[in-house]
Amino acid sequence: MAEIMDISRTGALKTQIMYRANLSFAQLTLYLNLLTQINLLSRTPKNGKEIYIATQKGRAFLEKHQQVKELLCEENAAKIPPEALLRKF
Repeated sequence: MAEIMDISRTGALKTQIMYRANLSFAQLTLYLNLLTQINLLSRTPKNGKEIYIATQKGRAFLEKHQQVKELLCEENAAKIPPEALLRKF
């Protein structure tokens, strides 16, 4: 969901979100419906197409998400052996 929100930060078409987030059409539809229902994304018509854009609440969500990611990385950095950081997941 955070990736969808990040892609939509400045506005994106449904297909752009789907390809950049590597989601199926069915997955994308479920996530977009949920995110618009809880007011993290809004749908805006532009040139005959629907643009999805992060709302103020959505941008606040992204900020908090980034803070959590940073916190987890800081706290776990000392616990992760250096060779594990070099592996691709």
